[in-house]
Amino acid sequence: MRPGDTLELDFEERRKVLTVSALNREARLLVERTFGTVWVEGEISNLSRPSSGHLYWSLKDGQAQVRCAMFRQANRALELALDNGQQILVRARVSFYEARGEFQLIVDYVEEAGEGLLRRKFDELKKRLEAEGLFDPARKKVPPRIPRRIGVVTSPTGAAIRDVLTALRRRFPAVEVLIYPTAVQGAGAAREIARMLALADKRRDCDVLILTRGGGSLEDLWAFNEEPVARAVAAAAIPVIVGVGHETDFTIADFVADVRAPTPSQAAELAVPDCADWTRRLDRAAAHLERAAARRIGGDAQRLAALAHRLHRCHPGVTLRQHAQRIDELEVRLKRGLERALSERRARVARLAAAVAAANPQHRVAAARQRWLWMSQRLEQAMSQRVVRLSHRLMVADRALRSLSPLATLDRGYAIVARSDDGRLVTDSASIAPGTGIAVRLARGRIAATVDAALPADEDASGDGGS
Repeated sequence: MRPGDTLELDFEERRKVLTVSALNREARLLVERTFGTVWVEGEISNLSRPSSGHLYWSLKDGQAQVRCAMFRQANRALELALDNGQQILVRARVSFYEARGEFQLIVDYVEEAGEGLLRRKFDELKKRLEAEGLFDPARKKVPPRIPRRIGVVTSPTGAAIRDVLTALRRRFPAVEVLIYPTAVQGAGAAREIARMLALADKRRDCDVLILTRGGGSLEDLWAFNEEPVARAVAAAAIPVIVGVGHETDFTIADFVADVRAPTPSQAAELAVPDCADWTRRLDRAAAHLERAAARRIGGDAQRLAALAHRLHRCHPGVTLRQHAQRIDELEVRLKRGLERALSERRARVARLAAAVAAANPQHRVAAARQRWLWMSQRLEQAMSQRVVRLSHRLMVADRALRSLSPLATLDRGYAIVARSDDGRLVTDSASIAPGTGIAVRLARGRIAATVDAALPADEDASGDGGS
């Protein structure tokens, strides 16, 4: 036998021949043992609902797709109505369909992904809080017409605080503003907002609070849709005005707030009156006073004319003409009676003339105008003094803030040391092990280093340290 024939026989004896069914079964077992249960996000396509009650679809993204099967026992508890084009998140077992040799997912749980999930959580929380009565208009408080001080709960570096301050400066510059700084987006933002609202309500430094931030997506505004923020707004004894996002944006905090504003600027406008409107009202009051004075003068003139007419009708000459026939026999008595009547009427005319002169409204108008001028001067002086005092307080607060800034401490040679892995500050050498990465913040710049040794506090500081 030739050498080539012997080798071919050995190869035929060693190889293992599998059927297609056996190969697919081995592939299924290998896949299921390797992956187990996974979470996968994607878009539904080719959704099929056969009469068996099972569901079949493809889950795809921009580059690939995978077949999914959800059997009747699992989809009985499905609360979500599936449809093509829907973005979902599934929990499934990775498997292999032996009959067609297809890789597939056996789904046992489905939920909405991305914004759809957030929208469902939004609706659920809204229904629950509404059932508790937190949206009831009867529990909402009315902000004061002229607040003494306004608290603004927002990010001190965002555009919303600039819009609020600009609107307040334009609409009612005399009001004081106290900023409660907080994060308005990201993990932990809701708890921080709720803590700032509780702090402002506890301190009672302000007559009204404005909770605000600029616009963004549903994810960006989600901190204002969380339950801690809603309950903090509802629990505040101080009236709360919420102005979050743009006019079309609605959050849970909007529904709980005492007043909802479409934008941060309009939240500021709702918190204070319009000084220009108050000036117009004062002008209208002055005009009303002038008209009232004119009416009073006109009325007094008419009464004076009536009195003169009555005096003319009651002149003793009329009586003398009526009693001309009896003048001879009553001459003596008539003279005495006439003299007495004339004396009484002269006295009465004198009293009426004095009363008319005393009741002349021109004196009262002049006194009121003088008092108005005096009060206007006092108001201007008080506003000027208030502006000077506030400017001085602002300068003092600015100097105090600069003196207490941690950056000033860094300028003196100190540094802030934090762990590189989780960002926690290092204040004790016993809390960190050699070889741990650290980040050192200086007055200007940062240093990444590794700890060579951690010395107790009582040892010489000149020993080996981190590099």
